[in-house]
Amino acid sequence: MKLLVPGKQVHPVAFRRILGHFYSMIARDSLYRRISPVGDPNVSVIPVLDQWVREGRPVQREELQKIIKELRIYKRSKHALEISKWMGDKRYLPLSSVDIATRMNLILRVHGLEQVEDYFNSIPSQLKKFQVHVALLNCYAHEKCVDKANAILQKIKEMGFDGAPLPYNIMMNLYYQIGEFERLDPLLQEMEEKGVSYDRYTYSIRLSAYAVASDIKGVDNIVERMELDPRIVPDWSCYVIAANGYLKVGLVDKSLSMLRKSEALLATAKRRGSAFDILLKLYAESGKKDELHRIWKLYKKEKVYNKGYMSMMRSLLILDDIEAAEHIFKDWETWKLSNDLRIPNMLIEAYCRRGLMEKAEALINKAVTGKSKFSVHSWCYLANAYIQKDQLQHTVEALKKAATLCPPELNHFKEILATFLEGKQDVKEAEKVVGLLRAEANSLFAHDVLIDCGDECA
Repeated sequence: MKLLVPGKQVHPVAFRRILGHFYSMIARDSLYRRISPVGDPNVSVIPVLDQWVREGRPVQREELQKIIKELRIYKRSKHALEISKWMGDKRYLPLSSVDIATRMNLILRVHGLEQVEDYFNSIPSQLKKFQVHVALLNCYAHEKCVDKANAILQKIKEMGFDGAPLPYNIMMNLYYQIGEFERLDPLLQEMEEKGVSYDRYTYSIRLSAYAVASDIKGVDNIVERMELDPRIVPDWSCYVIAANGYLKVGLVDKSLSMLRKSEALLATAKRRGSAFDILLKLYAESGKKDELHRIWKLYKKEKVYNKGYMSMMRSLLILDDIEAAEHIFKDWETWKLSNDLRIPNMLIEAYCRRGLMEKAEALINKAVTGKSKFSVHSWCYLANAYIQKDQLQHTVEALKKAATLCPPELNHFKEILATFLEGKQDVKEAEKVVGLLRAEANSLFAHDVLIDCGDECA
C-alpha cells in the first residue's frame, strides 16, 4: 500500500524515514537543549524560556517539570527555581502540591530556611497537602532543626498524613545524621504500632546506624528482616552498607558475601557508575586485588568518566600498587576526557608520599610543557615532600607557585605565604604553613554524602 500525499505518492518506508527525520530535528532543538548550556548560575535562563515562547513553540507543564528534575540532579538549583517561578508568573500554570514541594526544596538551597518558611506561610491552606508538609519537614531536617522538625512531624500526625513511611524516614535520617541513634527504634516501634510499613529507606537508615556503631548483631538482624520482607526489593546500596559495616570490624568474608549480593543487583541500579565506584573502594579495602581488577573490567564495559578513573586509581593506591595506578592514568590520558586536575594530583601526592620526587616533578613539568596548569594542591604536595627531605629552597619555590595559583577562596593564604616568604625561612614554620594551606585547599573539594529522603516527595 502507498500513502497519498498531495501532488505525489510516497512509499510507507520513505514516509516513516521523513517523519523520523522531522522528529529528530524537533528533538535536537528541545527546550532543555537550549537551557542546558547556560551553566553559569549567575546567568538567568528566563530569556531562553521567553524566546522559546516568542517563537510560538509549545510549553507543557510535564516538560518543565522534567527539566526542573534534570537540573536538580546536576545541582543547578538556581535555574530550576527560576523555571518553577516562571511556570506560575508567566505561563499562569497552577502549581500542584508536588510543584510547591519541589519549589520549597529549591528555595532552601538557593535562599535558605527563612525564605522557605515565608513561602510556606503564603501557600493557600487548600494546597498544604501531604507533599508540602513533608517538604517543610525535609527542609528542617536538612538544616538539622530538631525541634522544628519534631513540631511539623506532630502536625503531620494530627492531620492524618502519617500513614506513609516518608515522614518517619526523614526524622530517622535526621537522628542518624546527628548521631542520636537511640531515637531510631522508638520511631520504628511507632510505625509498627500504626501499621506503617517499612520501605527500603527505612531499612537502609537503620542499617547505616548499626554499621556506623559497629553493632554486628544489629546489621545481621536488619539484613535478615529486609530479605524476609515480601514488600521489599533490596537494591545494591543496602548490601554495600552491610558490607561496609562488616569490613569495619574485620569480618572480611561476611563483607565479601554482601558485596557479591550487591553485584547481583547492579543491572537494576539507576546510577551504575556510583555503584561501581563504591565496589572498587570496598574491594580495595578488603585487600582483594583480583576482585578489584575484575570489577574494573566490568566497569569499562560502561562509559567511564573522570570519577571512575579517580575511583580506580584511589583503590589501587589503597593497595599501594602505584604502577597499576600509573597504568590507569595513562589509559585516562588516551581517552582525552575533560582535564580534571584531581586525577594527576592523585599521582603527584602518591609520588610525594613515597619520596619519588623526580616522578612528581616530571608529571608537573609535562603539564607545564603542554601549557596546562596544575592547581595549588600540586605545589603544596611538592612543598610538603621537600620539607621532609630538608630541601628548604625547593620548598620555598613550590610555595611561591602555590601562592600564585591560590583561588579567590584562598586569598588570605596568599597573604600568609607572602609574609612567610619575605621573612626568615624556618623549616618548622614552612611545614606549618604547608599543612594549613593543604587543609584549607582540600576542604574546597569535600563532598557530603547523605540520604535525601525528602526528594522522594518531589
